[in-house]
Amino acid sequence: MKVELRHNPSSTVARCVLAGGEPVRVESGAMVAHSAGVTLEAKAEGGILAGIRRSVLSGESFFVSTFTAPVNGGWVDVAPSLPGDMLALPIAVDRPYFISRGGWIAHSAGVRVESQWGGFANLFGGEGGFGLRAEGQGEVVVGVFGAIDVFDLAPGEQVSIDTGHVVAYDLAMQFTIRRAVSGRSLQSLKSGEGLVFDFTGPGRVLLQTRNPRAFASWTASVSSG
Repeated sequence: MKVELRHNPSSTVARCVLAGGEPVRVESGAMVAHSAGVTLEAKAEGGILAGIRRSVLSGESFFVSTFTAPVNGGWVDVAPSLPGDMLALPIAVDRPYFISRGGWIAHSAGVRVESQWGGFANLFGGEGGFGLRAEGQGEVVVGVFGAIDVFDLAPGEQVSIDTGHVVAYDLAMQFTIRRAVSGRSLQSLKSGEGLVFDFTGPGRVLLQTRNPRAFASWTASVSSG
């Protein structure tokens, strides 16, 4: 599978170009268009229990759509629900990634995607908790709200990122989750910040420049006001 990005960075569409008979697995509802002869099958990838874990715990769809190209090849266009950029994230056998809720859009046949616990942020009203673990060999198409920033951290290099802006990270990295103002809940509340990830390299972290949860809260306040 080859991924071609169009209309980026604000309204990106990813075209997944497939060889003959090659499948691509897509988040339910993310397909924009596909070429003639491409077939569709929707099922709970990994079985019923895996579908339940993915939908209940990770906030993704119960069913995964599998598009398969005809013998002469084809393409499938996919896009996220929120406006923003997209990225084809390479997955290697020895380099699995954690993908936050809402970030996964599609993946190639050599990649396995399953629910995984990503931290305690959701227990305290943040955006962490369960997400998706992507492992195997291939690519994952990731969608973000806003633009994408990529941090490639050197050994020992550190960065702190608000939990709502983290999209994906290398699972080999060391990280912790804490209040924005360490040990002081009231100060964190006053600052307008909640929980942050502290990452330590080596490894890669992807973040989005806009926070979907903050946007949803702002939209609700405007609507009610």
